[in-house]
Amino acid sequence: MKKFFYKSFLFLLLLSVLLVGSFFVLDYFFPLSISQNKTTQTVVAQDETPLWRFADEKGIWRYSVSLDEVPDYYLDVLLNYEDRYFYNHIGINPMSLFRAAWQNLSNNKIISGGSTISMQVARLLSPHDRTVIGKLKQIFRTFQLELHYSKEEILTLYINHAPYGGTIEGIGAASWSYFGKQPKALTRSEAVLLAVLPQAPSRLRPDRFPERAKQARDKVLDRLAQYDVWPKELIEQVRRDEVWVYPRKAPQLAPLLAYRLKQQYPNDNIIHSTIDVSIQYILEDLAINRKKQIPPKTSLAILVVDHDDMTVKGYVGSADFNDKERFGQVDMIRALRSPGSTLKPFIYAFAIDEGMIHSESLLQDIPRITTDYRPTNFDEGFHGPVSASDALSKSLNLPAVQLIELYGPKRFAGKLAGIGLPLSSIANDPNISYILGGASLRMDNLVSAYSAFARHGDVSPLRYIQSDPLINKPFISDGSAWITRQMLINSNLLAYKTGTSYGYRDAWAVGINPRYLIGIWVGRPDGTPVVGQYGSMSATPILQQVNSILLNRESRLNHPLLTYEKPESVSSAQICWPSGQPLPESDANCHRQKTAWVLNNMLPPTLSTYSELKNNIYRSGWINIWVNDRGERVAADCIGAQKKQIALWPISLENWLLTKERRQSLLPPIDKNCPVMGKDIFASLNIVGLRDKQLVRALPGNNQVTIDLIPEGGFGEKWWFLDGTLVANSKDNEKVALTVTKNGKHRLLVLDESGQIVRINFMSD
Repeated sequence: MKKFFYKSFLFLLLLSVLLVGSFFVLDYFFPLSISQNKTTQTVVAQDETPLWRFADEKGIWRYSVSLDEVPDYYLDVLLNYEDRYFYNHIGINPMSLFRAAWQNLSNNKIISGGSTISMQVARLLSPHDRTVIGKLKQIFRTFQLELHYSKEEILTLYINHAPYGGTIEGIGAASWSYFGKQPKALTRSEAVLLAVLPQAPSRLRPDRFPERAKQARDKVLDRLAQYDVWPKELIEQVRRDEVWVYPRKAPQLAPLLAYRLKQQYPNDNIIHSTIDVSIQYILEDLAINRKKQIPPKTSLAILVVDHDDMTVKGYVGSADFNDKERFGQVDMIRALRSPGSTLKPFIYAFAIDEGMIHSESLLQDIPRITTDYRPTNFDEGFHGPVSASDALSKSLNLPAVQLIELYGPKRFAGKLAGIGLPLSSIANDPNISYILGGASLRMDNLVSAYSAFARHGDVSPLRYIQSDPLINKPFISDGSAWITRQMLINSNLLAYKTGTSYGYRDAWAVGINPRYLIGIWVGRPDGTPVVGQYGSMSATPILQQVNSILLNRESRLNHPLLTYEKPESVSSAQICWPSGQPLPESDANCHRQKTAWVLNNMLPPTLSTYSELKNNIYRSGWINIWVNDRGERVAADCIGAQKKQIALWPISLENWLLTKERRQSLLPPIDKNCPVMGKDIFASLNIVGLRDKQLVRALPGNNQVTIDLIPEGGFGEKWWFLDGTLVANSKDNEKVALTVTKNGKHRLLVLDESGQIVRINFMSD
């Protein structure tokens, strides 16, 4: 007898060793992998609301949560209903298996299951057939789970993979889909319902079968009462709650940002963005409504950034993600586009820092020709003498060209590239056209660069996810940033700049209010011109609407607005044109007085143009002359000659000045007895051979008329424009034969090297 028991014991021992050894061998060759069941990606807002979800290849959506992100009472319900001895068994519960088998055999149908939570996880991770072999496979996988994972990890796998109907898996996705809230915010009634729903997710879906769901919930409440898990009063209170679910829909906010972040963070299950859900809803509704007011196939983009911490609060990359005609799935916030005039504030800020200008410096909005810049129409829309602040606020082109030409286009582009705003062009050779939109950039980089005007001269990259660090890059001085922002301020606490690219392809508006940076773009993603589309007409109304919405929201939420106090480096000063420097208002050389913001008490003289610097003959500003006792101009060595300083306007501005401000009025007549010798550097430009409003006729039998014209005075090369088209070049006083082929009204404009112009209107017949 002893021998029998000994052999039996030895047999069982060997069998156990064999089974255990076989298990470890199988575990080695057939490991349990949860990578194939990787949680799908979800992009969430700053308050954890899902914005967009990326399902797996089967269309399943999971929203990964940890155990501390679900209510304790949910876990109490789950464990007491599904597996009371979860923390005590090794993966299977023999008593539960025997009980379930007896009930099922006795009733000739499935009454209950004996699967533990570990077994259910094993089946979810490694599905099997409902056969004996399948059950053995499930048990093997269960033991693998218990061997390689802790109880907490197994329970986490269950709550994230349990089926909840349709394409929803896990309590995170279920909580957002059915109740529109994060799991931590579930009520007890909702928690009980989600604990039982995986038992029969299709049959118990609360959005389709609320009565069945309520019955199942109440069945769980009965179990809780049976085991005294909750007090009876609490159970009865929960029982009285109706089953109500949130109108179910998939997360569908900020799709283009979601795709951007998915590419950037491919291994993150949950991507925690900085988006404000309420702002995002408003912006997307605004874009949908605005698309009805813009031309067909035109899109728009809106970017809103809190410049206090540089977090992106609103991101609308297209007018409508689902509108294929408008290229809705093209993210225009990341697209390379011509910026139009939106780069102009930077050249003014650089020039202020360099001591080249102050806010009221005299700049020149005049016709001009340079190597890199040849406008086609010289006869319309020029303002002549303008202040830096007016030139920037009115977005005048020629003053900006004047500044970048003197500052240096390569230096300008390099400084922008250094803070994350690279400019690209076909030749990638920076030139003065860059300041007018002759290069391409991305909206997100542009808006980031504008942070300098809100963050005391520092530029900070945009923060798209909450873990992104806040980085400050020194860019311009605090004083220059403040002065430039003052030059841009328009109304309603908004400082902004518009831009329109060549051919009306891009309309821009970039704004700064006390809390936010706002970027707006309107245009066709395929680059087709849209005639009549200007930044001020297409983008600015959207900017102003967004600005009003944001400021009203801040007021409603009682959020204090950030203030940008005037830096100590900035002061005000009274300056005079044309010198650009302080003079008493009574001084004869103070033709126009201005109140300017100046940096570090720098009062630079009026800035010359590039051509003035190249050739001293065009000089302006303070000029030394000699006069006799009668006030007439004489040579310096004349008897009784007295030195006198006169502030002259740039000669190129003569056509826009008051009569008393022109050189003819400011310079005394020359004394014939002791005249100034040499070439008169103040010779004005005139045209001989054609008078203003003259009628010219062709000879009989001719269809065209040729007029011989001679320029008198002026300096250097001359450019001749007929009706806005360049028709001839000449040197000094060289004669030009002007041929007119069409009858009617004509405009002749002659521009010399110093910037002087002569306009003549005439008729041909």
